[in-house]
This record gives sequence, C-alpha cells and structure tokens, in this order.
Amino acid sequence: TMPQFLEQRYGTRIRTVMAVFWLGLYVFVNVTSILWLGAVAVNQVTGIDQMTAVVLIGVFALLYQLYGGLKAVALTDIVQVTLLVLGGLFVAGLTLNQLGDGAGIIAGFNKLWQAQPGHFEMILSKDNPFYKDLPGLSVLLGGLWIMNISYWGFNQYIIQRALAAKSIGEAQKGVLFAAFLKLLMPVIVVLPGIAAVMLAPNLDKPDQAYPTMMRMLPTGVLGLVFAALVAAIVASLASKINSVATIFTLDFYAKRNPDADQAKLVRVGRLAAVVAVVLGILTAKPLLGSFDQAFQYIQEYTGFFTPGIVVIFMLGLFWKRANEAGALSAAIGSFVLSIALKLAWPALPFIDRVGLVFLLALALAVGVSLLTPAAPQKDIINTRDVDYRTGGVFNLGAVAVIAILVALYAVFW
Repeated sequence: TMPQFLEQRYGTRIRTVMAVFWLGLYVFVNVTSILWLGAVAVNQVTGIDQMTAVVLIGVFALLYQLYGGLKAVALTDIVQVTLLVLGGLFVAGLTLNQLGDGAGIIAGFNKLWQAQPGHFEMILSKDNPFYKDLPGLSVLLGGLWIMNISYWGFNQYIIQRALAAKSIGEAQKGVLFAAFLKLLMPVIVVLPGIAAVMLAPNLDKPDQAYPTMMRMLPTGVLGLVFAALVAAIVASLASKINSVATIFTLDFYAKRNPDADQAKLVRVGRLAAVVAVVLGILTAKPLLGSFDQAFQYIQEYTGFFTPGIVVIFMLGLFWKRANEAGALSAAIGSFVLSIALKLAWPALPFIDRVGLVFLLALALAVGVSLLTPAAPQKDIINTRDVDYRTGGVFNLGAVAVIAILVALYAVFW
C-alpha cells in the first residue's frame, strides 16, 4: 500500500497519519460522491427514488467487490468502458443533430458554439461567473498539476491497478491508454452537457444534465448504455472499497496483529468494506445533497490533502535528506493550512489555494527536514536499480497527447 511505502521510506508515524487521511478521504469524499452521482444518474434515467438508488448501488458494489475483487473490476472495465465511450459518442451525436434541426452534427455544433460561446472557453477571464472554479491561467500554471500528480501518481486505487499489471511496460501502456481516453471526455461528456443548456434549460441542478441527455437515446441503446453506466459506477465504487479494505487491513489490523493468517485478514478486509459502504450510504446525502455539482465537493475537499501528499512522495522519491519530521509537518500542515486559508480568504479559488498550500507545505517539509537530524536508518527504500526510462511507444504517445492538448487550447482559448 501507499502507507507501507511511506513507512519504509520515512518511519511508522507518517504511515499511520497518512493511512488515517486516506481512509477519511476515500470513505467521506470518494465513496459518498460515487454513490450520490450514481444515484443521480439512476434517478434521472429510471425515476427510482434517489436514496433508494444510493442503497441499491452501495449494496451491489459491496457484493461485487467482496466476491470478485480487483480482478473482476479490471475485467469488466474493458467491456463497460467500450460501451460508455460508444454510447457517449452516440449521445453527443444525437444532441448535436437535434440542435442542427436535421442538418447534421456539424451544423448542430456550429449552432451550439455560436449560441453558447462562453461554455467553450478553456481559459476563463476574471469577469466570468465561474472564474472562482477555474481561475484563468493559474489553473494550468498552479494547482491543477498538484491535483493530477496526486491522483495519477500517489493514489492507492490507481497505483493498485498499475501494480496489478504484468510488467512496468504494460502499466505504462495502461496509463497512456487512459490519457487518450481522457481526451475523449470533452466530446462524450462536455458537449452533451453544453447542449443541455439549450435542450433542457430548466433542470434543477447541473448534475442532472448528462442523464437527461441520455434519455434521448433509442430505447434499446439507452438500456445498453445505462447498463454500462451502472457497471462503471459499481466498478469504480468497488475499486474504492477495495482500497479502503486494503489500507485498513494492512496498515492497521495486520500491523497490530502480525500473526494473523491470510483467511483472517480477508475477513477483516470484508468487514472494513461493509463498514465503508454503510458510512457512505448514511453520509452521502448530508455531505453532497446541498451541492449543485458534486464534482465541486470532490475537488474542494480532496484539495485539503493533495498538496501534502505530493510533497511527501516527491521528496521521498527524489531527496534523500527528507525525513519523517519533515513529512509529518507537510501532511498535517497541508490540512491545517488549507482550512486556515479557506476560512481567512474565502474569495481565493480552491485550485489556487491548492497551489499555494503546496508551496507552503514544501517549504515547511524542507525546512523541518534540514532543522532536524537525518535518519538514514529508517529509509530502507533502494532505488539504485530502478530504470526510469520509458519506451519509444510510450514517448511517442505522450508527445501525441501533449500536441492534441496544445491544439485544443489554441482553438478554445
């Protein structure tokens, strides 16, 4: 687990602190938000009561994780991602065609761009009403890097999938493939969302936009895409539950019960999974019910922890002088500084706060590490035989991803 790595690099205290942080984050941010957003989609497409949908999704995901494990999640991802991408392209095509009044998808896109130009801007100006969510160039030059490095590089349920690959090369191919899939998000998610501004202008909350657009699909196709969507919700939730169970079992129970056999550890992990789902079901509505967009909630509160996480791992990997005292100061400082800045400077956009807290936590970790004795005996991580090079296919694909991103920002600046 990620906390186990921290113990081998720094010591036992930072492992415990970060395990507590991650458990809180996964249960009260990730699990609750997936349950709530999944229930929104189910409610909008089928009409099932939203809290009933929360319970059904939670129970189904729990059973799925308990009896299928991570392998079941990975295998079903192949099928459901294919269906979701194809279904998403179909939704985008239908919505744009409807906007084009039968003149075609291109005509619909041009009409949408002309009618809603502000929704296509990727760099927002200060007079934009959503500037606080996406504060212009500071997004690209600041906190967005911290959020993404933390998610893709130092996150238990992403790392767990990478470690399950057959080799480092296969894991790199998985990351590269995910990057290309991410590039489809503007087409399969954002475009139907913008189209909803014109096709369904009276929705109660923005989170209802995409499920509403899904209802435009023909009945048979809608059923297929909806099944894939539910499967994706369940698989995503199951992977978070799996991470909670893994961290609790290995970083708390097994640490205090070193003689426990594998069967006992599995039972404890399953019990931890049940508790995580129950807590998620009970707290989903109180935590997310008041938000117009649940994604805001996810980013806002994940941002309390991510600056410290990135500091700890980056220094742990690339600066031998970093010690446990410095890591602890970064972890605790990130959380305390985030709350302090949120209360003292409420007008500061959260993404800018993430970038600022990262710099403060970095300075704190470096300063404390230099002011306290080095502890090389605690660092048992050996990276001398690690090959950091990436293959030609990966490098070529990475350049292609960057080129596409540059082109998108050039067109939709």
